[in-house]
Amino acid sequence: MVKSQPSFRLRQNASQNIQRTSKKDVQKKSTNKNQPTKTEKKIVEAVNSNLTFPSGDTAFKALLSARFCAAIWSHITDCDETFNYWEPTHYLVFNKGLQTWEYSPEFALRSYFYLMIHATPAWLYHKLLQPNPLLMFYFSRCLLGLVCAFAEVYFYKSICKEFGVHIGRICLGFQLFTPGMFIASTAYLPSSFAMYNFTAACAAWWQQKYPLAVFFIALGSLLGWPFAALLGVPLVFDMLLLKKLYKDLIMWSAISAVVILGPMVVVDSMIYGKLTVAPLNLVKYNVFGGAGPDLYGTEPFSYYFINGLLNFNIVWILALLSPLAVFLNHIFVPSRTKTTLYLPHWLSLSPMFLWLMVFSLQKHKEERFLFPIYPMICLAGAISLDVSQKLVFRLWSLAKKMPYGTHYLDKTTFLMVLVVTLTSLLSISRIVGLYRNYHAPLDLMMELNRYPNEIVVPKHSQIQVCYGKDWHRYPSSFFLPNSNWNVRFIKSEFNGMLPAPYSNQSNATKVIHPYFNDQNREEPSLYLNVSECHFLLDLDLDKESDLEPIYAKQSDHWKVVASYRFLDSEKSNRFARAFYVPFISENYLTFGNFSLLQSVKLKIK
Repeated sequence: MVKSQPSFRLRQNASQNIQRTSKKDVQKKSTNKNQPTKTEKKIVEAVNSNLTFPSGDTAFKALLSARFCAAIWSHITDCDETFNYWEPTHYLVFNKGLQTWEYSPEFALRSYFYLMIHATPAWLYHKLLQPNPLLMFYFSRCLLGLVCAFAEVYFYKSICKEFGVHIGRICLGFQLFTPGMFIASTAYLPSSFAMYNFTAACAAWWQQKYPLAVFFIALGSLLGWPFAALLGVPLVFDMLLLKKLYKDLIMWSAISAVVILGPMVVVDSMIYGKLTVAPLNLVKYNVFGGAGPDLYGTEPFSYYFINGLLNFNIVWILALLSPLAVFLNHIFVPSRTKTTLYLPHWLSLSPMFLWLMVFSLQKHKEERFLFPIYPMICLAGAISLDVSQKLVFRLWSLAKKMPYGTHYLDKTTFLMVLVVTLTSLLSISRIVGLYRNYHAPLDLMMELNRYPNEIVVPKHSQIQVCYGKDWHRYPSSFFLPNSNWNVRFIKSEFNGMLPAPYSNQSNATKVIHPYFNDQNREEPSLYLNVSECHFLLDLDLDKESDLEPIYAKQSDHWKVVASYRFLDSEKSNRFARAFYVPFISENYLTFGNFSLLQSVKLKIK
């Protein structure tokens, strides 16, 4: 922790020094490698030095602890993470896994180069220590958490310089506990990768390190998610119209494209067996003439608003009100000092609102689509809270004369403590609820992973582990004990396109299978007959049909190996399932049994 107590006179002198800084001085400084002058550095240090705030090292330790907790306890919230990223990564490491139509050479929407970057540490871990695949899964997740923590501490330190340490410490508090960051920080998704890079890009931007900011935007969009390029529009606006850095933008954009896109195209073209530019293929499919994402479901306009409340609670409301807060601050809290070091608030916050505007207008909405702006939501919320403190102090000053030299934080710190404490409690309540209500699929697969240690399994046995209606809750092949175990799907009421096992040929990534399609059209030949399943994972919510019977009740065919509770959301109270309250929530929740079943008749040979 960092703390010092300067006099009020020092703060006044700092304010006067900022006021004397002319536009000409700022322009001169911006051309000097975009670095702040020594005078401005001293001013910022003087204004901020009276506050207690976490140092960079302390912030990193706190963030890393939070991200490691997410790596261990967070469940997989999106089946796209399993089937489009964990499964092909398992194939790259073990030469076995499930393939989706998006990895068919006919469509080639996803990049193997992106996967290889993530798979390399897991592959090295496997070759050096031969760990259980389950350990490789959590090892990879912890690495994602480490990368996220690095980006976030860079973000935090830049916020302290650009917006002040008070906003920085509030933002850090929000980042540590909000469920949104808990979910997104270790998700193996391009949207999370885009979040890491946009977070770092903002940090570089606020420190006027434009080449680095351009590179991070390019890395997040070209290697990760091409739509994340939208977040770079305000940066381009700043470089072209405000700073006139035409050559820098063109040069560093070109360098970034060559460095990132060059190897990607080469590697993907070799793996797919034809010239492949995966980001371009993804954009073409979703925007220019492809079948489009609407095949996979649409959501109302209110979807992101409700999702934001669940993932950020009070912070979300504060973030949405940040433009109003900045306006009120300008009108009612006049100040002779600069509230930011380089950029106006509207420009710094514009990527978040640009992103919200574009994605709210899309019919197809998913929680992961907002991942890239999650840290920015925390910042916007922190700015609103800071302005709220100033407004409260202003009203207080009008009602009661304050002693000379009283700072607004001297009287309103209680408001910050109250909001951060309340939002942290709500966030922890939400995280605990998510774990208790939805972690059963991972727990059951851990039980299955231990199975070979408890009984003798013939070395060359091929064991079929089946999913029916709960196919989308399968966590990945890393949870299977070894390569002799296979996951297969049985017929259920679902009638869309499911993943299929990779071909066992050496050129599996180049094979075009006739059953893959981009219309979400069902392929019956991919189903396994339930009588051929050695194990079956099935959720009993006390409702069944011909295609979805309650298998746990078929005692002549199945025996229950393990069973865990799983929330029945339709029969549970909406608030109780969203937030966990000890001794109370249980009274308003209904659970089903998620069971691992073993075939009675089909023996492992």
